[in-house]
Amino acid sequence: MSIRKPEMILIDVDGTLVDSVPDLAYCVDEMMKGLGREPWGETRVRDWVGNGVERLVRRALTGSLDGEPDDEEFERAYPIFLELYARNTSKRSKLYPGVREGLDYLKSQGYQLGCVTNKAEQFTIPLLKDLGVYDDFGIVISGDTLPVKKPDPGPLLHAAKHFGAAPEDSLMIGDSISDVKAARAAGFQIICMSYGYNHGEDIRNYDPDRVIDSMVELKGLL
Repeated sequence: MSIRKPEMILIDVDGTLVDSVPDLAYCVDEMMKGLGREPWGETRVRDWVGNGVERLVRRALTGSLDGEPDDEEFERAYPIFLELYARNTSKRSKLYPGVREGLDYLKSQGYQLGCVTNKAEQFTIPLLKDLGVYDDFGIVISGDTLPVKKPDPGPLLHAAKHFGAAPEDSLMIGDSISDVKAARAAGFQIICMSYGYNHGEDIRNYDPDRVIDSMVELKGLL
């Protein structure tokens, strides 16, 4: 499917711009050890990322995507995780190969760029700043900026309004089912990265408009 040239492009963070799993997995494992439980390791944690840290902690405590730990256990674990992640937001995380080149290309073409993530603002802003991409975006919408987050279309529509762009002239770049659902509900086009976090599933199963292996490929697409 061909991609229409957009006026505005929104980009997700975890699994799209940034491989943040090494830091998240470190924090999950340290939290588990602090609770006197066995650590999970990076491979398991990779499948649990993408819906914000609260959901990640619930998944780590139950060992499943949809699990619900008991309240007392969660209340004990969550502050431990938040403290760890505040100190380890960007120690091990890196931009994916091709991201810097992709952003430079989009900026050279004059696209309005925004960032939309389910990660809380207290972690999003320092991470983007530490990795040198914060200033590339005209707006950053985090998981707690609005009352709703992806897969709700609200954050995407909020960004479109901010830039004065129509949804049909807007493009989302993401990596997960929640990005695809949000984009479809908002009326955006959606390109997904093949390398991201989609709970162990191939993102192609959810029919984004295109799947690419590197942001360098945007040059040929747009």
